[in-house]
Amino acid sequence: MSIASSSQPDLFGPMLRSWRRRRGASQLSLALQSGVSQRHVSFLESGRARPSREMVVQLSTALDVPLRQRNEMLLAAGFAPAYRESNLASPELAPVRRAIDFMLKQQEPYPAVVIDRLWNLLQANEAANAFTVFLFEGAPPAPPPGKGPNLLRWILDPSALRSKISNWEEVARYLVSTTYAEILASGGEPRALAFIEDIMAYPDVPTSFRKLRFEERPAPMLTVDYLVGGKALSVFTTIATLGTPQDITLQEVRVESFFPADDRSDALFRSLAAKR
Repeated sequence: MSIASSSQPDLFGPMLRSWRRRRGASQLSLALQSGVSQRHVSFLESGRARPSREMVVQLSTALDVPLRQRNEMLLAAGFAPAYRESNLASPELAPVRRAIDFMLKQQEPYPAVVIDRLWNLLQANEAANAFTVFLFEGAPPAPPPGKGPNLLRWILDPSALRSKISNWEEVARYLVSTTYAEILASGGEPRALAFIEDIMAYPDVPTSFRKLRFEERPAPMLTVDYLVGGKALSVFTTIATLGTPQDITLQEVRVESFFPADDRSDALFRSLAAKR
């Protein structure tokens, strides 16, 4: 159902042009990829033509626009949003939750967590809970009012884990720069940009952290090196996402799994598991 009026200013055209340029596509390449004429793409961007609901979905899919921003494009064209943003605890997402629970359990004795696109902690396995207590040498601090635990905040906050990460500057720069780049690539949604501004306000987090530092011979992978109570450990992570999401929440959820980078760290994780 269209919710536009004939007097509504054209918002879709500039948005389509912005996404096309963000993806580095010409009007011709977008036309070929989406199966429409270059002339029609040009008319849509200039506002000389109005898209159908199906055309909005067709073009945004061709440009690999995230579902959250596809809804914005539909609204800009005068249509109701197509994609829901469900609560992960909703009954209809039960099969996904079972799959996530299985992944978390299979990762034991190593930690695994479920986070959203802005590093908010949604779920953790027992190993991750034990690892958190180990890192904080007790219960983690309470999050700010109205907010839940956030992994990136823990790393950047001087009163949280910053002092316990031996290679903090390297890790912090990498996580901030890649998160910022991902937000920009996803359209620079205001709430996500506000999160970046919020975390950049922590002491000694320079604006240069928004850009990854060039290294001629970078290591094969970046590890996070902790030193806690005289015990050193080094970890790296993998991140899994759902392959065919049709819901905003499911597209943005990630399962991050932690692995020991050396035998000493492996022994520490196994000792934490034995104490549970």
